[in-house]
Amino acid sequence: MRVSQLLNPTLREVPAEAEIISHQLMLRAGLIRKSAAGVYTYLPLGLRVLKKIEAIVRQEMDSKGGQEVLMPIMQPAELWQESGRWDVYGEEMFRLKDRHQREFCLGPTHEEIITDLIRGEIRSYKQLPILLYQIQNKYRDERRPRFGLMRGREFIMKDLYSFDRDEAGLDVSYQKMYDAYCRIFSRCGLAYRPVEADAGAIGGTGGTHEFMVLADSGENSVVYCPDCNYAANVEKAECRPQPVEAKAEKGERQLVHTPKVKTIDEASDFLKIPATSFIKSLLYQGDDKLFLVLVRGDREANEIKINNALGGFISLQLASPETVKKLLGCAPGSVGPVEVPPSLLVIADQEVSLMEYAVCGANKDDYHLVGINLKTELRIDQIHDLRTIVPGEACPNCRASLKEARGIEVGQVFKLGTKYSKALGATFLDENGVEKPCVMGCYGVGVSRTMASAIEQNYDESGIIWPIPIAPYHCILVPVSTKDTQVVEAAEKLYQELQSLGVEVILDDRDERAGVKFKDADLVGYPLRITIGSKTLANGQVELKERKGGDTRLVSLNDTAGQVKAIIEKGMSF
Repeated sequence: MRVSQLLNPTLREVPAEAEIISHQLMLRAGLIRKSAAGVYTYLPLGLRVLKKIEAIVRQEMDSKGGQEVLMPIMQPAELWQESGRWDVYGEEMFRLKDRHQREFCLGPTHEEIITDLIRGEIRSYKQLPILLYQIQNKYRDERRPRFGLMRGREFIMKDLYSFDRDEAGLDVSYQKMYDAYCRIFSRCGLAYRPVEADAGAIGGTGGTHEFMVLADSGENSVVYCPDCNYAANVEKAECRPQPVEAKAEKGERQLVHTPKVKTIDEASDFLKIPATSFIKSLLYQGDDKLFLVLVRGDREANEIKINNALGGFISLQLASPETVKKLLGCAPGSVGPVEVPPSLLVIADQEVSLMEYAVCGANKDDYHLVGINLKTELRIDQIHDLRTIVPGEACPNCRASLKEARGIEVGQVFKLGTKYSKALGATFLDENGVEKPCVMGCYGVGVSRTMASAIEQNYDESGIIWPIPIAPYHCILVPVSTKDTQVVEAAEKLYQELQSLGVEVILDDRDERAGVKFKDADLVGYPLRITIGSKTLANGQVELKERKGGDTRLVSLNDTAGQVKAIIEKGMSF
């Protein structure tokens, strides 16, 4: 390819709309252009990167026995209603009707479609296990599309679904995909970490892991143990109760006037009592049910854990101030767990059950109770792990101090069990002729997000630094002058030689200043740059520069193609 023929509109200025580095650089390097909020057109170089990631994904899926299919983007509502998920996705689902008023959605995921396919095609245990996957667009109506390809309304994803006879078979399929994902992200040149995670709206009763690309711009917070292999999303991380010896609240129970005090921190300052001695009381509404959640005053309630502990709601949120006032007679900032209505379910974090005396809201505006005895004055119906972990806490496996990192989720593997196969009737006959539901798993890779994540980990002040396996081209050839016949001829000859060796090379044949060509080459991020100038050519040499690390050296023109080939082969090896 010649740059003069390439659609690669680079930008010198950072677009105002771009918030994170990958979004900025993809726009500046001419990889994507915005069509609408959260919707992008991939230009030639951006599409080449996507195709390379897809090729790696396909190779690894095929190596594990995966078979590629292509399912419809537009899915009938009946299947989602059959699985019970038509309302779970809520406003994130793009919904439409045809001319006959039949309802459809644009697929955010494909569990229903693939299960419907299997129930019509699989009859016997002899046909299992089976692994089916596709690579295609997904659609989710994000409330606030942002960060370029990180959180869009249209994105490219690989999703594979496994169907097995039993849980043991699912374990095998799950491990296959776990291993394949490790290879995919390693081959893409990414620093990543598999972490324990929550299944979310996908559901299922088995385990799940997210694959996080470590980057400061990541939306997810991950805790990990430096001494063992434990790692988890903070939403999922298991918390060990941390008892605190606090005596300031012990004593005769008192009703204390705390005017204009709304938060735990304000109450702690006002009463001169540490936050660890407080009980934070939060009235939640899950669908049409109300319940009171208790966590220690210095902790944050974890809504995902709360939802999982109570069986899962379609909608979970803090109750409105009006609802709090009607039920408990006060504003949210004065809510407490003492003398609440007997019909109100009270669930507490494990640490609350370890407290003897505490400070809490009095269910009376501008008042707190100091010195309540938890053993005699508090009703707790259920005890669970309900809080969010913080760095420095003990690892649940080895008790070492946990560390924190930011991560970008690029893949996730789920053990679905029989959630969808039972709902949609995907069954098979076992060796004894007994009908049983298929045991399922699902496994997704965000292809377009992987592309953006690679940039988040690989860039400098000049632009992108692509890992060799997913670079749009491996090498760019830059003749300093297009008016120097010898330079042009040497560039053309080397261009042909590199192509004959299978090197993906692009020739910058534009009639531009060398500095402009260098800036564009660094911005786009080609791993290798060969510069041919009259001075070095007079000595039979060219300049070879590696984008990563900036190593620059003069090499013999005759040896250049061989050296470039060797560097690329080393960079592609895994």
